[in-house]
Amino acid sequence: MNEELFQKMAQSVLDGDSDAAIALAKQAIEAGIDPLEAITQGYVNGVNQVGQSFASGEAFLPELVMAGEAMKAAVSTLEPEMQKRGVKRTMLGKVVLATVEGDIHEIGKSLVGTMLSASGFQVYDLGVDVPASKIIAKVQEVDADIVGLSALLTTTMVKQREVIIELDKLGLRRKVKVMVGGAPVTRDWVQKIEADGTSEDAIGAVGVAKSLVGAA
Repeated sequence: MNEELFQKMAQSVLDGDSDAAIALAKQAIEAGIDPLEAITQGYVNGVNQVGQSFASGEAFLPELVMAGEAMKAAVSTLEPEMQKRGVKRTMLGKVVLATVEGDIHEIGKSLVGTMLSASGFQVYDLGVDVPASKIIAKVQEVDADIVGLSALLTTTMVKQREVIIELDKLGLRRKVKVMVGGAPVTRDWVQKIEADGTSEDAIGAVGVAKSLVGAA
């Protein structure tokens, strides 16, 4: 019985259907199904399948965005029930995300944020055009494990390096891993600024984040 429901949950994410995802979450609550089980055995399977399809070129960015939204809708529907039961999802780590100062590109970063939270990270998304000082302050405030810095312009890439230099100065660099992303970011750039990882897409970013916190 539950198996069938879990399959429907995965399918709602595959279809990017937030309404169906919410309806199934409510159904699970009414049936007394453990909300955490619904997430891990239902919806997460959908996210993983979309991720694989995206990686192999069978699914495209809009589908990935919609799948992420459906996952988010399901989790927020199930969250009150989790709190009631005192159940907590195991958080893999805390991630501060931002598009660096001078850059207002939002989509890639938001998608990475959605996929990271769907995969079990606590995400603090600071938005776009964020100065280094604000990023560092948030890292200290939430005791972050990872900082994700997005830059889509070659002129703003240097701001990624600025954040790493600041983390170094404060002695935080050993504890906080830095992921960088954006169209102009290359492996050479990552090495040059001594970042810890990069990915070309949101699904890859989840893999990188997991390996950085030792959860891969």
